[in-house]
Amino acid sequence: MSAGFLNMIALMFIAVCSVAVFKRIHLPPILAYLFAGILAGPQLFALFAHPQEMHLLAEIGIVFLLFSLGLEFSLPKLVAMRSLVFGVGVGQMLLTTAVFTSIPYLFGLPISASIIIGGALALSSTAIVIKQATEMGILNNRRTQLAVSILLFQDLAVVPFLIAIPLLAQSGEVSIALALGGALLKGIFVIAFLMSVGKWVLPWVFREVAKTRTDELFVLTTILIALLAGGLTYYFGLSMALGAFLAGMMLGESQYKYQLEADIRPFRDILMGLFFVTVGMQLDINVLWSNFFTIVLGVIGLMIIKVVMVRVAASFVKTNPLDAWSAGIKLCQIGEFSFVIAALATTYGVLTTGQSSLIVSMGVLSMALTPWLMNNSLVLAKRIVANKSEDNAHNTLMVDNDLTNHVVICGFGRVGQSVARMLKMEGIAFIAIDMDPVRVHESRNAGEPVLFGDASQKDILSSANVEKAKLILVTFDQPDKAKQVISGTHQLVQNADVMVRTKRDYQLESLYSAGANQVVPELQEGSLMLISQVLHYAGVPMSRILKRVRAERKGRYDHLHGFYPGETTEISYGTEDKLEFIHAVVLSEHAACMGKKIKDIDFARMRVRVRGLRRNGTEVKDPDHEAVLQPHDVLVIAGKPRRVERAERKLLEGS
Repeated sequence: MSAGFLNMIALMFIAVCSVAVFKRIHLPPILAYLFAGILAGPQLFALFAHPQEMHLLAEIGIVFLLFSLGLEFSLPKLVAMRSLVFGVGVGQMLLTTAVFTSIPYLFGLPISASIIIGGALALSSTAIVIKQATEMGILNNRRTQLAVSILLFQDLAVVPFLIAIPLLAQSGEVSIALALGGALLKGIFVIAFLMSVGKWVLPWVFREVAKTRTDELFVLTTILIALLAGGLTYYFGLSMALGAFLAGMMLGESQYKYQLEADIRPFRDILMGLFFVTVGMQLDINVLWSNFFTIVLGVIGLMIIKVVMVRVAASFVKTNPLDAWSAGIKLCQIGEFSFVIAALATTYGVLTTGQSSLIVSMGVLSMALTPWLMNNSLVLAKRIVANKSEDNAHNTLMVDNDLTNHVVICGFGRVGQSVARMLKMEGIAFIAIDMDPVRVHESRNAGEPVLFGDASQKDILSSANVEKAKLILVTFDQPDKAKQVISGTHQLVQNADVMVRTKRDYQLESLYSAGANQVVPELQEGSLMLISQVLHYAGVPMSRILKRVRAERKGRYDHLHGFYPGETTEISYGTEDKLEFIHAVVLSEHAACMGKKIKDIDFARMRVRVRGLRRNGTEVKDPDHEAVLQPHDVLVIAGKPRRVERAERKLLEGS
């Protein structure tokens, strides 16, 4: 057995133990990977004397990380939060980068190295802040939304730095503007090309791959697309990460987004773990030891400056001081992308190993303090602004505590607003809950009773007087979140009436099982309205039409489920187990089921239903279970796509 294989096993053992220990003491896994890298590095256990040997695999980890970031990039979300993202976000990034660039430059470092150091120190940890905020349940309050807006712009700002580093290494200090200009031209060409491919080629590719219903092919195609995009930008002298980001962004608005993210996550997490391990291996223990007090003082100064810069940037858009200070405290650490920039700059010789080690050392210490700072950010912010008053974490809208028999509308999009108009016309009181800050701001200015917050959180529901409400209406088409709203509502009021709107009937049963009193699928309701009009024009009495519509609703749209698929029917990984197909199975003389009675075939075990039987050109609805199947019969079955396929194979081949 080779020594390299044993060293890899030892590295994995160290990484697993480190993550387990760090998790137990509530520190992020990134720190565990860095710690594992320090232990396995050339200065301690020396499992890998030359960490650069794993550079390619580690860089693929960066590619997958940026690919995932591209999937999360949403232009509509960016537009909705534009005042925060392009106001506070841009201000924080420019101010902080300028301050941290000037400090090393004044100490005699080259301007190229100073810019990279300034940019790296200006970034904060998206992974740690988002994860910690989610665990604390504060992701959707004003302070965290402000922090997320800044993080969103920081994630976008990473890409220009990744473009600039190779060019800065080539051009040195001769003409940074020329280098960035050349990068811009190359970037425009590559972006235009990749966007064209993403619009006209990739949808067709993934549609064809999805038709095969092969998980392995879908995963391999996803990895191939990410690596091809990275390879293309690398060929043009740009960063591989840029191509991966663009590939992710191209697919971010597609129907395959969530499956792509799920497929890439294991590879991303493993390879990113390896990347942070290699970063830890590059940490010079001698630099850490000999500059320990300098690093500690640097971290303290870094945090103070970053908090102040967030406060200054937030003042440009007149943000609440308490929110600004609290967001600044949340974002005062060094981010994981800082390690990416430092490692890339070291590889290209823009930064020395010692400078990179200083950044990594400061990052490790600042990240270690982040969980405590996140937990105490509001307390510290109140001390800074001397505000001891009780903070309303979600809303400034005053809700009348005597309000009763009202409707709580969860989601104030187009559907929610339409419902609100009708309720207002009938004089029925309502309160809406929405987490789009722009929509809430516009609605409040127009006098609408809208709360900002996440409707799945019990304190938000309680703020809307859900205990005294007549009905809770969920209008957004997010079944998982709707179930959280149902659960939170029933924890507050056991017998509350909850109505859920959904676009299709995929989640009908699961929503009823979660406790919804009524689920309204738009597609089926639209079909019912169309059917009503058709029957009316066909001369069917209105009383019979209304009776049939009521029967369909009572039977949960039983006759509207299932359809015959066609060549253009798209089956994605998110819907293949939710659609219901109707399929006609033509029974030949040699079919395995020939001569059997319908009742003797275990359709229940195959989880399909018999919808009809066609014999000698005559259709038999609801065929008798005693009927014996004969040659050339056409048996119509309904069920999920894969179950229908298996049932057909069972009927014809017996296996």
